[in-house]
Amino acid sequence: MSLGRLIVVRHGETAYNAGDVWTGITDVDLTAAGHEAARQMGRLLGDVRLDRVYVSCLKRTTQTRDDLLDAHGGASPICKKTAALNERDYGEYTGLHKHQVRQRVGAERFLEIRRGFDTVIPDGESLRDVSERVVPWYLANVVPLVLAGQNVLIIGHGNSDRALRKYVEDVSDQAVANFEMDFEKIYLYEVGEDGRMLGAPEIRVILS
Repeated sequence: MSLGRLIVVRHGETAYNAGDVWTGITDVDLTAAGHEAARQMGRLLGDVRLDRVYVSCLKRTTQTRDDLLDAHGGASPICKKTAALNERDYGEYTGLHKHQVRQRVGAERFLEIRRGFDTVIPDGESLRDVSERVVPWYLANVVPLVLAGQNVLIIGHGNSDRALRKYVEDVSDQAVANFEMDFEKIYLYEVGEDGRMLGAPEIRVILS
């Protein structure tokens, strides 16, 4: 049996994203642009059979899924939610504009908070914390499906997707600081039994 593919996307834009506000686990809706981007992702994946779709428990991923699948037009996949894919909890910085946090903590600390793997936020999570819930869930639930020939779409968040891709692409704790999970990119992987990628991913890009 041929391998399936792991497909990773980020939810569409929200008003918090557009306003440069740290959203975290705040449950906000997509903007009109976010809905349209999700539909474009569905059209870009029109040639890919989708067997299963996982989203977080936050509605911006569910809204992205619904728009994407509507535009995709293929057979209805099995859809499930999991808290393992929820966005990083930004603790006391949730809801603040990023410039407010930068002014409060300084530029160097701000960069560590945004990009560092082990940087802890008061009452929140580090990227390592996110990784420690995402990766075990992925290995237990997604890898067996892909190895069995299914195409599995994951619609996550900036940080849950970064944590997943860090593992899949075998990126170091230091190098993950340079990782960005863009709204307009779709990552398609073939993976081995350890869940790591086999060769470079195929990347499809929404054209603005």
